Amino acid sequence: HKPTYESMRKSLEAMKAHCLNNGVTDISMPRIGCGLDGLQWEKVSAILEEVFENTDIKITVYTL
Repeated sequence: HKPTYESMRKSLEAMKAHCLNNGVTDISMPRIGCGLDGLQWEKVSAILEEVFENTDIKITVYTL
């Protein structure tokens, strides 16, 4: 199944909870959901910023 913006938000919320519960302070990832899944990076990026805005977690996004 392809992700939706809502399922992406839920996954990122779960990732944030995992990071906070396990002392993870840095995440590196590609532009998740934006290749074959067809989501728009501008929307996914905004969701990432909203979900992680009140944390000290550093997110690095790589593109190829």
